[in-house]
Amino acid sequence: MEIEKTKLQLETERLVLRPLQNGDYHRWLEGCRNRLPSQYKYDDNKMDLSGWTQQTFNDKVVSKFEEYADQDKVYVFGIFRKSDQKQLGKVELETLIRDEFQWGLLGYTIHNQFWRNGYGKEAVKAALDIAFNILAFHRIEAHINVDNEPSLKLAESVGMEFECIRKGFIFEFGAWTDNMVYYMNSK
Repeated sequence: MEIEKTKLQLETERLVLRPLQNGDYHRWLEGCRNRLPSQYKYDDNKMDLSGWTQQTFNDKVVSKFEEYADQDKVYVFGIFRKSDQKQLGKVELETLIRDEFQWGLLGYTIHNQFWRNGYGKEAVKAALDIAFNILAFHRIEAHINVDNEPSLKLAESVGMEFECIRKGFIFEFGAWTDNMVYYMNSK
């Protein structure tokens, strides 16, 4: 699937969603470094940033994400605040199946220092717009741990619907975990 790179950018009232670029290194680094200590089970700990250089970022993040997008595997969008260009997190759209399904998976992460400002909801709404109108998915799912209340609320707040619980669905935290499946179809 060939998509014009300039179409993989969307602006909302307060945010810009776009693929990460080499010039984003310092914004990305600042967002990661300024994370607060983990707030709950599903809040990632601070990354070990020792050894991360501009070149490492270019090779392991930007180039890898470009390769995935070129292969229609995963589209990763940095979330940037318009007012100061701070990198707030990321949204991912992963291709599960194309062909007659056009089925994708949504993932989202906001750096915890920016929580409770509505950025997650705004970014996910924009990502869904990209998923349906640019990437031509028909169905987008979010697979959410049954006890991840903030993520469940976010999915519901953007209009995703609960479909089912998949038992023993994802191996994480040393065990097979149950996930709630939320979905949205194109209009």
